Amino acid sequence: MLKYAIIFAVISLIAGALGYSGVAVGAAGIAKILFGLFLILAVIFVVLAALGVGAAKKLMK
Repeated sequence: MLKYAIIFAVISLIAGALGYSGVAVGAAGIAKILFGLFLILAVIFVVLAALGVGAAKKLMK
């Protein structure tokens, strides 16, 4: 997902440099949404991993 956010950000930069402001705004909006989803999922997976490690340690005792 982060890969696609970066791709859309690059598309936005190129379109903005070439004067296609509508395309640049659209691509930037998509990039922001994808990056936000990436951050949310990353935090969720880090929390789940931390809880999973704690549960595994409790089982080993």
